[in-house]
Amino acid sequence: MTRFALTVEYDGRPFVGWQRQSEGASVQGSIERALFEVTGETAAVHAAGRTDAGVHATAMRAHVDVAKRIAPFRLMEALNARLRPDPVAILDCVEVADDWHARFSCVQRAYVYRIVCRRAPLTHALGLAWRVPQELDTVAMAAAAARLVGRHDFTTFRSAHCQADSPLRTLDWLEVVAQGEQIAIHAAARSFLHHQVRSMVGCLAMVGQGKRTPDDLADILAARDRAALWLNAPPDGLFFAGAEYPDEKHSAPVLPQTVTRA
Repeated sequence: MTRFALTVEYDGRPFVGWQRQSEGASVQGSIERALFEVTGETAAVHAAGRTDAGVHATAMRAHVDVAKRIAPFRLMEALNARLRPDPVAILDCVEVADDWHARFSCVQRAYVYRIVCRRAPLTHALGLAWRVPQELDTVAMAAAAARLVGRHDFTTFRSAHCQADSPLRTLDWLEVVAQGEQIAIHAAARSFLHHQVRSMVGCLAMVGQGKRTPDDLADILAARDRAALWLNAPPDGLFFAGAEYPDEKHSAPVLPQTVTRA
């Protein structure tokens, strides 16, 4: 039995999410189907994170155990051939130790949320970004983001359906990067609560619109009450961007320092 680590890219629009469910297509199910066609084996593919319906990935990490003797490159090529036409691609495939686990060995996860500020409807980026019809104040958004960095009780930013044992999380990065009409919000932490990134982005956008202030954001964080949340951003603009492991020094993207205006 060989354990393979996969780096997976996917468009989340056709899927109910990463996780296999009783109804609807999932990214996990798509890869497991392709794996069966390649190896004849029924095996579970475990991921670093479980993205929701409509959420995408540029570098999801996953692992799977395969009994058939096959080289990593051949496995990657064969999976990609059988994943078509599903919008899923295996970008990398390597052998790893038997105790390497995509979820439990992960020490940091990174997400990027993409916003496009314009009145015109999205065409090429439809479903891949959140369109906000007015310009956002990224200076105010960056100031508000700084209030969330560190270890906090993120109950306000946690879905009511979140299954985590504790609302306490340490947010390592929350950066606002603007270039023209596009804004990217980068977030990194060891782990996130369900809907945490989308909830933080929704509130940052309201600060950017001038409807709330950075101090207001600090207040709702301190409230530790989901009912205090202003807005949960849509899934369209959210991408799982990378995962870091102790034995892989460059497995997660280096997040940029705050840029307030291009």
